[in-house]
Amino acid sequence: MSVLPMRFMPDPVLRHKASRVTSVTADIRKLAEDMVETMHTNAGVGLAAPQVGVARRVIVIQLPDDEEPRVYVNPEITQRDGERQVEEGCLSIPGYRGMVNRSERVRAKALDKNGRLVRIKADQLLAQALEHEIDHLDGILYIDRLVDRNSLWKIDEAPQQEAEEEEPAYAG
Repeated sequence: MSVLPMRFMPDPVLRHKASRVTSVTADIRKLAEDMVETMHTNAGVGLAAPQVGVARRVIVIQLPDDEEPRVYVNPEITQRDGERQVEEGCLSIPGYRGMVNRSERVRAKALDKNGRLVRIKADQLLAQALEHEIDHLDGILYIDRLVDRNSLWKIDEAPQQEAEEEEPAYAG
């Protein structure tokens, strides 16, 4: 596995719609493995291929309680339910966080790393991760979904969290 170079705002690859993968080949599996290594190295929860300069519809996600990373090829949200305001960050926009609206629950479909169709029912952090990473595949960044302009802040200026049980900010 290799750590791939990250792409940061305003790199144009982050604003283009990624191409569908026609077949899950050894090259796509290698890309996904390298993306997982890159995500881990950068302490992320998720990563989309455009964030490493590859305009293909591939994402990886590994939540804190997951034993193994999830690899999704050509992921699509098929249903959304509810709405909640959450704090997000992004590996491609380091040093900032912001408040965005995300779905409480989503259903999605994708191919796994072996090319098999998987259907995903997600809530909370996984739902947020899917929406965030799929947005990357469509050239959308979390800053495009800010609740308002004042809801973006530098991490060192962030207000102190009052409760320990609050979910940490998503960074993918």
